[in-house]
Amino acid sequence: MNTILATDCGSTTTKAILIQKQQDGTYRLMVRGEAPTTVEAPAEDVTRGVINAVSEVEELSNRKLISEDGTILVTEQPDQGCDIYLSTSSAGGGLQMMVAGVVKEMTGESAERAALGAGAIVMDVLATNDRRPNHEKIESIRRLRPDIILLSGGIDGGTIKHVVELSEIIAAADPKPRFGAGYDLPVIYAGNVAARDKVKEDLEEKTALMLVDNIRPVLERENLGPARHAIHNLFMEHVMAQAPGYAKLMTWARDTTGKQVPIMPTPGAVGEIIQTIARRESITVVGVDIGGATTDVFSVFKGEKFEETKETVFNRTVSANLGMSYSISNVMAEAGFDNVMRWVPFHMDERDLRNRIRNKMIRPTTIPQTLEDLIIEQGIAREALRLAFIQHKRLAVGLKGVQRLRTITETFEQKGSESLVDMLDLDILVGSGGVLSHAPRRSQSALMLIDAFLPEGFTSLAVDSIFMMPQLGVLSRSNEKAATDVFVKDCLIHLGTCVAPICKAKPGAKLAELEIELPDGEKINKEMTFGVIDIVPLEFPSKAIVRVLKAERNVDFGEGPGKEAVAEVSGGLSGIILDGRGRRPFELPEDDSERINKLKEWHAALDCYPNYEHE
Repeated sequence: MNTILATDCGSTTTKAILIQKQQDGTYRLMVRGEAPTTVEAPAEDVTRGVINAVSEVEELSNRKLISEDGTILVTEQPDQGCDIYLSTSSAGGGLQMMVAGVVKEMTGESAERAALGAGAIVMDVLATNDRRPNHEKIESIRRLRPDIILLSGGIDGGTIKHVVELSEIIAAADPKPRFGAGYDLPVIYAGNVAARDKVKEDLEEKTALMLVDNIRPVLERENLGPARHAIHNLFMEHVMAQAPGYAKLMTWARDTTGKQVPIMPTPGAVGEIIQTIARRESITVVGVDIGGATTDVFSVFKGEKFEETKETVFNRTVSANLGMSYSISNVMAEAGFDNVMRWVPFHMDERDLRNRIRNKMIRPTTIPQTLEDLIIEQGIAREALRLAFIQHKRLAVGLKGVQRLRTITETFEQKGSESLVDMLDLDILVGSGGVLSHAPRRSQSALMLIDAFLPEGFTSLAVDSIFMMPQLGVLSRSNEKAATDVFVKDCLIHLGTCVAPICKAKPGAKLAELEIELPDGEKINKEMTFGVIDIVPLEFPSKAIVRVLKAERNVDFGEGPGKEAVAEVSGGLSGIILDGRGRRPFELPEDDSERINKLKEWHAALDCYPNYEHE
C-alpha cells in the first residue's frame, strides 16, 4: 500500500488528506484539502463535498485522483489514483442514540459507555429506576427519534422482568428512524440471554431487532465489544445508507481488490487512533476535541487489574452542550460569569460579555478580531474544557454493583466507585479543535490545556496540527503502521512537558529544588516557588532528565509527599513548563488586582500575548 486517500465529512467542512509511502518505508502526509460539506440542501449529496476536497488535493499533489466518471480513482497504477480510499463522517449530526438499562448506574452506564465508545451522541438514558413514569419515557423516544436504540439489562440467568418492561416501553412507543421513512428503527438487544424470546415477541415486528452478547454477563465484567461492533454495522447499513449521497460514498470507499472499507463515525475513529497509540507506545492518554457544538473527551488508563493482566480501559464522553460557537452560550450558563472572567486579566461589564457571546453563537464562523476578544474566547474555552473533563471523570469509573474486598482503612474512608482517570499517571495530553489547533501562538494552547485539565506530576502536551485524527483512526484498521507514522510525525505538534506537583502553600513559598540535565550534558538548577510558572527551553524531539533533589514535606511529584523523583521529559515549542501554582485544589488569588497581576505574570512566562498592555 503506497498511496492512501482519506476524507472526513464533518458537519461544516469535508477534509481530505493524501498519504504516501517514502523510500525509507515510512508513511508521511503529502497534502491536504478541504471544502464545505454538501449533505444538506441545496446539494443534498455528500459526495460533492468529497470531490471538491479531493480536487484540491489533486491540484496540490499534481496526481490524478478523480476518474473520468467523477468517482475516486482506486487503481494499482503507480502514477495515478490511490491504493485505498477511506472515510469517516459526522455530517448530519453524527450518530444519535438512546440507550436503556435496568439500573441506570449499572447496565445503563455500561450501555452508555458502549454507545459513546462507538462514536455516538447519547440523547437519553432510559432505566427502570430513573423515576419517570412510562408515558414520559415513551414520549421521549418519540420526540428524540434516535438513529439506533441499545437495550441492555440483567446479568445472564438473572431475573428478566425489568428488562422485558423496557422492551415493552420501546414497543409501545413504536419508534421511527430519523432518516428513511420506509425503514424500521434498528434496536440492539445486549441484555440477559434468558429474556431474548420475550424481547423478540415485543420488538421483532416493529423494529429491525439485532441480538448480541450481553453487555454485562456478570456483575464483575463488562463486555462492550459485540454491542460496539453491532453499532458500527448498523451505522453503515441503516443510518449512512439513508443519508443523502452516502450510499454512493460507501461504494467508493474500497481498496484495489474491490474490498469495501466501512465508513466510521468521526468520534469513533478518533477513539480508535488514540487507543492504537496508547497500545503501541504503552502509554496513558487523554485526548480532547473541542468543536463548535460539542466537546469530546477520550482517555486510556490502566484498568483495576493492570498489574495482573496489563488491561487498559478506554472511555469516551461527549458533552453535547459545550462548544465554542453553537453551544457557547451554554458554556456561559453552566460555568457562570465569574468563572469565565477569572481567566481574563482585565475588567469587563457582564452585559458586554454576554452580548459578545451571543454574537458568536449567531455568527458561529467568526473569529476574534482583537486581542481582547481572543483572550476572552480562550477563557471561555478553558471553562468548556474543564466542565467536559468533569463529565468525563464521572463516567470513566470502575464497574458499580461489584462486591470488593476492602481493607479496614478503605471501609472508614467510605470510598465509592473511583474515577479511572489518574492525572498523576497520565503520560500525554492531546488537544484538538479550532480554539486549540488554530490558536495564534502554541503557548496559548499549552496554557489552556494546563489550566483546564490541571495535569499533575510529569505530563507531555501536544495538539493535533490540522485535525486529521479521524482519518488516521479509520486508517489504523487497514494499515496501523501508516496511521501511527503519520500521527507521530505529521499530526502531533509537541508543546513540551508540564511539571506540576500536588501541593498547597503560601504565595512565594519554596516548593522544591530541581536539577535539569539537558541533552548536551549541561545541568541547570531550579527552585520551584508556589504561584510561579518557570520555563526551561527545550525543543522537540530533545529529551531532558528532571531530578527533584529536595521537595518540601507536603509537595508530591508522584512518589509521595516530600519524596525525590526523577523523570525523562520531552521538549516542545513551549519547552519544560515548571508549574508551581498548586493542585488539589488549584486556586486563583481571591484579591482582584492580585489575580490580574498573576495572570499577566503567567502569560508573560509563556510569552502568550507579547506586547499586550491593557488600559
